[in-house]
Amino acid sequence: MAQAEAALAVYRLIPVRFVDVDLVEALRIADATGIYAYDAYILACSRGTGYPVMSLDRGLLAVAESLAIDIVDVPR
Repeated sequence: MAQAEAALAVYRLIPVRFVDVDLVEALRIADATGIYAYDAYILACSRGTGYPVMSLDRGLLAVAESLAIDIVDVPR
């Protein structure tokens, strides 16, 4: 339980900023690439904010790269 509490303490330090995401753009990305809408939403958010995508989902990262969206590679 101590590890979970420590993880939550670190998680609470992560700043959260709410942004508007172009839903039409997300649906276009989903349609053009064949990915789920919620994955496309992440990519549309990245495009809109200019922040890179960080994920363990290699498929999502591949689509991001194909769309010239910057990624942060997370080594396994």
